[in-house]
Amino acid sequence: MGYRVRVALKAAVWIGSLCPLGVLVRGFLTDDLGANPIDYITRTLGLTALVLLLTSLGMTPLRALFGWSWPIQMRRLFGLFAFFYVCLHFAVWIGLDHFFAWRRMWEDVLKRPFVTVGMLALLLLIPLAATSTSGMIKRLGGANWRLLHKLAYVIGGLGVLHFLWLAKKGRTTPYYFAIALAVLLGVRLWGWLGRRAARLRPVLADDGRNRAPRPS
Repeated sequence: MGYRVRVALKAAVWIGSLCPLGVLVRGFLTDDLGANPIDYITRTLGLTALVLLLTSLGMTPLRALFGWSWPIQMRRLFGLFAFFYVCLHFAVWIGLDHFFAWRRMWEDVLKRPFVTVGMLALLLLIPLAATSTSGMIKRLGGANWRLLHKLAYVIGGLGVLHFLWLAKKGRTTPYYFAIALAVLLGVRLWGWLGRRAARLRPVLADDGRNRAPRPS
């Protein structure tokens, strides 16, 4: 992929990722955030974070299925934007929804499962965002970095669970996210099984040849 194409793709990711925030800012300036602005802002930020997180997780399956290399170069950018929206989502929950009532927030974390898993997802995202630079990849080593960043799948599961538990009865949107995550994990599992089988095939072939009766 050429330099100009790469820059154009990154610009598209930046614009697309910042659009939901622009819509919220526009709604704030025009007083068009619905009957419950705090709830609308919180849900929009959380939904955007989940979309970006699953998009980030979808980059590797895209490469595996179609052989494209460009999705991998966008994966980190999508992941960082997901972290950005999670932080905004959390900041609104602290500042606007609870007005810095720390005791009540802590009680929510302990009593409400959807808050608990949401908080856990945020805490797990922090080390991933902190180690997203090229310098940190070198410091950790490629193998350790890849192992750490497998947490993204755990975070994706927690994010979907957070949405499922938070949604009101009758809403089907959270289930679409659950299906999307299941498909992404299925593609990764299929790829892992294929690589595993490819590694074992020569070993099994050698073993078969060694066990075959030798001509007398």
